[in-house]
Amino acid sequence: MTDVSYDAIIIGAGIIGTNIGLELARKGYRTLNVDKLPAAGYGPTAESCAIIRVYYSTLDGSAMAYEGYFDWKNWPAYIGVEDERGLAHFHDNGTMIFKTERNGYLARILDICRDLDIPFEEWDRDRIATAFPFYSLDSYLPVCRPEDDGFGEPNGEKVSGAVFFPAGGYISDPQLATHNLQRAAEAAGGEFLFNVSVAEIMQDNGRAAGIRLEDGRVIWAPVVVNCAGAFSHKVNEMAGVTGDMTITTKPLRQEVVHVPVPDGIAYGRETMVTSDSDIGVYSRPELGSHILVGSEDPECDPREEVDPDGYDKTLSEQARIQALRYAQRVPELGIPNQLQGVVSVYDTSDDWIPIYDKSALPGFYMAIGTSGNQFKNAPVVGKMMAHLIAACEAGRDHDSDPVDFTFEHTGRTVSIGFYSRKRPINTSSSFSVLG
Repeated sequence: MTDVSYDAIIIGAGIIGTNIGLELARKGYRTLNVDKLPAAGYGPTAESCAIIRVYYSTLDGSAMAYEGYFDWKNWPAYIGVEDERGLAHFHDNGTMIFKTERNGYLARILDICRDLDIPFEEWDRDRIATAFPFYSLDSYLPVCRPEDDGFGEPNGEKVSGAVFFPAGGYISDPQLATHNLQRAAEAAGGEFLFNVSVAEIMQDNGRAAGIRLEDGRVIWAPVVVNCAGAFSHKVNEMAGVTGDMTITTKPLRQEVVHVPVPDGIAYGRETMVTSDSDIGVYSRPELGSHILVGSEDPECDPREEVDPDGYDKTLSEQARIQALRYAQRVPELGIPNQLQGVVSVYDTSDDWIPIYDKSALPGFYMAIGTSGNQFKNAPVVGKMMAHLIAACEAGRDHDSDPVDFTFEHTGRTVSIGFYSRKRPINTSSSFSVLG
């Protein structure tokens, strides 16, 4: 492939990189996605909880998530082509989040939803009990660990209520969803190259010019997009673009445990996603009559930065702690001796809000810091990044004159500058997987 050239090279073929490849191809770019893994969506994307929700701690985050919901709801129309493996299924069952002191009883989130006309229902304890008759509605705040005093003991209060968002759900097979995007990108003229690692970002006359692979092959392109997930910081260092960034990214190890549905409990594939800040976990249905339980990153849980090339992928005590926390809400839950689940790595930014931006090197762009809560936004990110790249390549100085983008479904116009690499840390963020 030496001396082959493209209009744009996308480093990474996870859900974000593949979606950007698709949208650039639809704009007429000759694109190539490269990935060190053997297939699209094969790494952390495949291990994603793939939850589609519309509530965020920021207005811009919620606006993008609500926009993305419509692409997932109309997934066959968005993909627009056949996939020999079939299309991913969106379980459009809604999501429910408990009101707690920890999340400000959702006052800010509900104000944002009112501003954006996002539908929601406020539920009292009786309504929660109707939807989840197997839930204990005791409160367990503050969230803590088994070694702490009072773990597993109710604090004497009841949860105050919850909010149900009918727009939301989850994707049962995130890797298949990424494969769908690959097939759509290929139909638009995009290409993919797997099992290769990038060794160098090529430069010419002060701008990006392509990539050199570890096997020595050089692939030329005037546009290179960093969608390398947990390797994003390493790729930025290759390009020499970290100097003007006020927001950085790092890879964090994460565990998600799968616990069996207790006998006699009606918890099936159509049960909604729940977010429970009272016990510090979120949950959704999983294949094989299991419940997936992830951490909401409460302050008491450690955050472990790892080398994405080599980290322990066996479940640890953290997985058992998440199961024990969920058992506070579901007293009938049995916790097996041999836990099942996944261990993966998140590419996270300093404030858990992603970077969607150009860089100090002309022609080099980044869609990074996306893990944990951006799967749902992939279709919007693809369109937005394609729009940003086209504007910058046409001469727009996005740093001094931020590019606006108008959402296709809701019609809302947003500034892509919200996701700048040079922004101050956003103090409105939850600083957790909740974004």
